[in-house]
Amino acid sequence: MILQVTANLVADRIEPSVAFFEKIGFSLDVQVPEGNHIGFAILVDGKNQVMYQTRQSLRDDAEAFLPAADGTSPALLFITVSDVEAVARALEGYEVIMKMRDTFYGAREISFLEPAGHVVTFAEFGAES
Repeated sequence: MILQVTANLVADRIEPSVAFFEKIGFSLDVQVPEGNHIGFAILVDGKNQVMYQTRQSLRDDAEAFLPAADGTSPALLFITVSDVEAVARALEGYEVIMKMRDTFYGAREISFLEPAGHVVTFAEFGAES
């Protein structure tokens, strides 16, 4: 039934978030302009993708999207990676929300605040997980 699930994250400006995800291997695949900046974008890394849409673009799309466009609640992404230490090095300088830790469920993880205000947790699972 389900072929893919992709987060569409709301941002005031998309370009800083593109830079964040490019540091860990994503590339800008699709971009739709909105004046002098990006209004919608799809970033990809293999089969993985993340979409971004500006608040104004959401407002322009449909009235039903107004609560999402005007809301202040960030999304929380959980991304499984092969080397969490490499991700932490690549994202040095971005705000760490949760310091590197080992969890009871077998992950070593760290969380960052990405430029649009969303929390992104990166987790590496041990061989026995």
